[in-house]
Amino acid sequence: MSPSSSSSPPLKSQPQTPLRRRPKAMKPPKNHHKHHSDQTPILKLKPNRPITEILWVSLVATCIKFLLIPAYHSTDFEVHRNWLSITHSLPLSQWYSDETSPWTLDYPPFFAHFEHFLSFFASLVDPIMIDTEFGYNGFLLGILLISLSALEEGKDLLGGFVFAVLLCFKHLFAVAAPVYFVYLLRHYCRGGLIRGFGRLVIMGSAVVAVFAAAYGPFLYHGQIQQVFHRMFPFGRGLCHAYWAPNFWVFYIILDKVLAFSLVKMGFSVQTPTASFTGGLVGDSSPFAVLPRVTPMVTFSIVLLAIAPCLIKAWKDPQPRMITRWIAYAYTCGFMFGWHVHEKASLHFVIPLAIISLKSVEDAKHYFYLSIVSCYSLFPLLFEAQEYPIKVLLLLLHATLMWIGFSSHFTTTNRKAAESEQTKYDKTRFIVGWFGKLYLLGLVAVEIYGQFVHPILFAERLPFLPLMMISIYCAFGMMYSWIWQLRQIIKLH
Repeated sequence: MSPSSSSSPPLKSQPQTPLRRRPKAMKPPKNHHKHHSDQTPILKLKPNRPITEILWVSLVATCIKFLLIPAYHSTDFEVHRNWLSITHSLPLSQWYSDETSPWTLDYPPFFAHFEHFLSFFASLVDPIMIDTEFGYNGFLLGILLISLSALEEGKDLLGGFVFAVLLCFKHLFAVAAPVYFVYLLRHYCRGGLIRGFGRLVIMGSAVVAVFAAAYGPFLYHGQIQQVFHRMFPFGRGLCHAYWAPNFWVFYIILDKVLAFSLVKMGFSVQTPTASFTGGLVGDSSPFAVLPRVTPMVTFSIVLLAIAPCLIKAWKDPQPRMITRWIAYAYTCGFMFGWHVHEKASLHFVIPLAIISLKSVEDAKHYFYLSIVSCYSLFPLLFEAQEYPIKVLLLLLHATLMWIGFSSHFTTTNRKAAESEQTKYDKTRFIVGWFGKLYLLGLVAVEIYGQFVHPILFAERLPFLPLMMISIYCAFGMMYSWIWQLRQIIKLH
């Protein structure tokens, strides 16, 4: 049958259209932005590679440390060298009872085991362990940062476990233990009575297991009392020979001013036998006029100072606030604690670096605080060959902070202005006149100590430049403590 005879109506033939590719989107002309000069071009940021950046920073820091090998060796060098020798040559049962050297072992058991581990490598370098030294503050602060990172990510069990490990390495980190306890109790052990109690048992079991592994062997050998006696030597006195820049600096100075004034007025004031400026660590904390300060007094003041963040952690435990709370707790321990080491400022300066990028105010605070903290450590490196190194490192640190913060907040505020989602009252990283005056004061104190004091007093009053550094930096530390307290109270 032909197609024409079909019952269906005939189809009209239509011209076939050849297949064509879909036209590409038109590209904007090269002078596109010229016609829209009023629009700010979008910034194209390179993808971040944190691992590469961390490796570069670690490499630079390691190179600087190698350059400092010939530098001055503090008493810490002798301390850790003797600890290497003790853990390597004596059985575990005698680690905390050996008194052949004044540098007795006074750190928790995990640190003692760590020294024992390192001693095997040290003996290969020098069998009598004369020229072997290790830096420890870095890796201990690293453990703290791991714990804080876990808490901010909601991994409470891991954060608590790592903090327990840290306490068994260095007990001075225990200042933040009340904050950890309250936060974990309210944040991790929530969800009703049964679920909360179960989580409390899990967290408690993890912490008990860590402490059992650390202190169990010494309990077995009957050395547990000796361990705690070494770890808490309250007879060392309220302050170091070089005063840490904290609240007790003002207390000591007030006592001396009152004693001097009373003597001038004709009163008989008994001068203490041990002097805070004598350069030695005394067995007590003598004062001529003001009441004697005991370890229990300092403990009570520290706990009272930490109370605001404990209340905050109890009412509203927020992971984004935990680093700020922990940093504040360590600030309280530094400001009001017993026999505070000047290097303990690192315990809160390093965590505050993490939150310094959250706001311009946080960045300004960290900028001031880190400079004050670094400068307060200058007297620890007192030899002439180390002077240009410490000055240049501090200037480099301040310069990099200035450039980094200025760049970060300029970019952030530009993006916020483009999206019109956030408005900032302060859009730039600017050091105010008060901050500039205070930093210039640091320069004046340093010029006096290095150039003016030797001319005026020669060999007399050698403690005066150190005392000026402690007092002036103590004002900066006190400002930081007050600023952090205000932030904790007002932030939600």
